[in-house]
Amino acid sequence: MDILRDSPLGQIIRFLTGCRYLLYPEEQPEFTCLHTNKFKTVVPHQASFERHVKNNFARPANPSSVRPQVPILGGLGGNANAEHPQVLAHQHGQRFEEALPEYEHGIILVDWYTETDAQNPQNWSTLKKSLVTAILWLYTFTVYCASAIYTPSIEGVMDEYGVDHTVSSLGLSLYVLGYGVGPLLFSPLSEIPRIGRNAPYIITLFLYVLMAIPTALTRSFPGFLVLRFLTGFLGSPCLATGGATLQDMYPPLKLPYGYTAWVGATFCAPALGPVISAFAVSAGGWRWSLWEVLWMSIFAFVIMFVFFPETSATTILFHRARRIRKRLHDTRFVCQSEMDEANTSLRQIVADALIRPLQITILDPAVFFTNFYSSYSYGVYYSYFEAFPLVYTEMYGFNLGLTGASFLSIVVACLIGTLIYLIYIYWYLEPKITAHGPGPQEERLIPAIFAAFLQPIGLFLFAWSSRQSVHWIVSMIGIFFFSTGGFILFQGKKTYHHECKGRFANIQ
Repeated sequence: MDILRDSPLGQIIRFLTGCRYLLYPEEQPEFTCLHTNKFKTVVPHQASFERHVKNNFARPANPSSVRPQVPILGGLGGNANAEHPQVLAHQHGQRFEEALPEYEHGIILVDWYTETDAQNPQNWSTLKKSLVTAILWLYTFTVYCASAIYTPSIEGVMDEYGVDHTVSSLGLSLYVLGYGVGPLLFSPLSEIPRIGRNAPYIITLFLYVLMAIPTALTRSFPGFLVLRFLTGFLGSPCLATGGATLQDMYPPLKLPYGYTAWVGATFCAPALGPVISAFAVSAGGWRWSLWEVLWMSIFAFVIMFVFFPETSATTILFHRARRIRKRLHDTRFVCQSEMDEANTSLRQIVADALIRPLQITILDPAVFFTNFYSSYSYGVYYSYFEAFPLVYTEMYGFNLGLTGASFLSIVVACLIGTLIYLIYIYWYLEPKITAHGPGPQEERLIPAIFAAFLQPIGLFLFAWSSRQSVHWIVSMIGIFFFSTGGFILFQGKKTYHHECKGRFANIQ
């Protein structure tokens, strides 16, 4: 029941029923909190916290303020050697005792009840983490697949609207531009504790589904292009926040495995798009590719709406603190993010959320170079969706369905790239980190350095062999080399950025 309770559907049920169903431990009848004064006294002197409490909570608390970072003195993920009060809570049918650190004449910091707190995404079972990762994969696959799924429809768009091939290709280009721009907004929003990960996911995916309907129905070509851009923009939270969701659940040593599945969706989905739509477009017309986008997005939305839980630790603790205050009628219970907000101006919040990631992206040479190179590689990758019809349809005489099937060479390359990177992580990097510590962050890029040589080799082979006198399998081997190198490059870059920049890696 936990995964249903934490999902958007569960939260709506709780709201409509006044939180009488799908209860959290703090709302169970058995829950009590008995705190003592066994801690070092903290007497803060800033007035900002008092104003924050007065404006946001039911009644002002005793303290006048709090320092931005108050140390945890025991329990709840803090120093286990410190003495602490007793908290009795009911969770998963069991009772347990743990601590809430209290500061005399101050606040009580709300954090995890124990190091094995079941609400902490890092402590979720392997099954639950795998389920969340699979749903995230489905969501990402749907959005990325919807970009290139349009490719078999280009000829039909040219005939219906009387435009040339270059103009009709804007239906693909503007969609990609939309999900490239979106992370600049949605990634910072997901880092705000009051918002979290799920709100941007669910709201934008719902709007994505709605926007897919007029996209498939419109008779106006300019309107069609605008709608394609908007659907791409609304689908971008999977790119903006998907990596952050994985960081919430997996420890650094295991994070590359989660990233592999997610990056695989971003790389394989565009290649599978033409495969999915080519035969349908041949049989039913160019709009069938857009109807398939609608069907896939509806399925992804329903699954996420019913089963996808919030993963942001700061958001989970933010709502836990609110529940404890409501249950105990005691405004001293505050989480760390609320204390940080009390001493942070709106200007600082905006700068930290929006400006600082951009500064890192532009001013950090390593980040700038890896972003520039991977962006160039991704641009070349998408050029294949324009080149394949020219090579395999016009030159080799493939029909629309077989031209779409030729993209399967990219999927095979993605699978081989996944295997290579996992072998490197499992047999070399993970044992080395376990034995000697994290080591240089650049070690995450070693496979990408070698894989980078595969891309120019693949491009040369594809360009040199794309002629009728050379069998079509040779050019596909070139595509295989390029795509294998591209996947390993993206995987290494994403892992490296996480190691270097933590939460700021999500916007890069």
